[in-house]
Amino acid sequence: MGDAPESSDQRPFEQIFYPAEQITLIEWQTLTGPQSAVAMMSLVTLLAFITGLSTLSQTTVSPTGPLANLIPEAKVLTRFAGVLFAFPLGAATLGLQRRKRLGWLLACILLPILVLLPLTAGQTTEIPLLFAIIFTSPVVVKNRRAFNEPLGLTPFQISAIAAIGGVGLYGTIGAYGLRGQFVGLQSWGDAIYYIVVTVATVGYGDVAPASTVARLFSLSVIVLGTGSFTVAVGALIAPAIESRMATAFGNMTASELALVEDHIVVLGYGPIAASFLEHTDENDSVVFVTTDTDAATELSGAGGEVLTADPTDETAVRETGLSSARAVIVASRDDAQNVMSILAVRNIDTDIQIAAVSNAETHVEKMRTVGADTVLNLRGIGGQLLASAVNDDLDMSSLADQ
Repeated sequence: MGDAPESSDQRPFEQIFYPAEQITLIEWQTLTGPQSAVAMMSLVTLLAFITGLSTLSQTTVSPTGPLANLIPEAKVLTRFAGVLFAFPLGAATLGLQRRKRLGWLLACILLPILVLLPLTAGQTTEIPLLFAIIFTSPVVVKNRRAFNEPLGLTPFQISAIAAIGGVGLYGTIGAYGLRGQFVGLQSWGDAIYYIVVTVATVGYGDVAPASTVARLFSLSVIVLGTGSFTVAVGALIAPAIESRMATAFGNMTASELALVEDHIVVLGYGPIAASFLEHTDENDSVVFVTTDTDAATELSGAGGEVLTADPTDETAVRETGLSSARAVIVASRDDAQNVMSILAVRNIDTDIQIAAVSNAETHVEKMRTVGADTVLNLRGIGGQLLASAVNDDLDMSSLADQ
């Protein structure tokens, strides 16, 4: 019997038990990716809230951790920090879920501070939170490039938030400076407490002005605080509600329309307009203008942006961001409406490219006359294709697939 060759294909035993290629059991890139960062931040938020509630339910709190003697007001920290931190942690988690840069920055700030809680409390119930923070922090930092979306606040929203911050700063410094003219106000903490309950219109009465100057100051805080707070709530919450309602009806908001650029505007809805969206590149941004709410919902679900308005109205056409659009397509079922849409576009922009659809051959020249650069005669094109098909000049199977 001759010796067996020692090539790898003749040694199945070694191939099975000693493979040359390593088998990856865990995909670490996936395990430590952005989705994992969001999930781990959610876990930290939940644990912080649960441990905070557990601590609040205790009659007495005695911090025994390694930092208990180093942290001032350790008892206050361990009693309230868990629940209080859970709310900004939830905001940071929501920001990470939406890939916001501000959410990532907030998470990077909160996690190192939150680690002080279990190291100060020293309770066994805080151990899961400690390990969750330790494992979450590097994952969040590692995925910093994945969370790069801007917050997208409008100047009005930024001004409203700044007004709230300014009133809070004015009220806190002013209350502390006038602390001798207030009853129950002695420290910076008392000043912050007084401003919060005053702006929130709660007013427990435990801190009260005791002089005319203090009363006038309190009156200014009430007027400025409630006014700025109301404006800020409206500026921040109203767009969110508007966006939700617009999404439900398949319609773009004014703030969303202001952000589109280098897009294609489609005026009117018809079979050609619906088919056009299916043949666009996934990177193309298309804005439809139609009065058909059912079509708006359908187009929005298919990936198009929709403005539910009259496509012949110059105001509606202007709102599509026509000045930054790449081209305009006019493609409704009604040729009279198409002519009016072309005129509306030309009254706004004389240079933008317009491609129009003519449902009747007699309307082709009319559309060119009013400003369309290209006019597609559907009936004429259909007849040419059918003639080419029956004369074997066109592959019928390829035509049917289009």
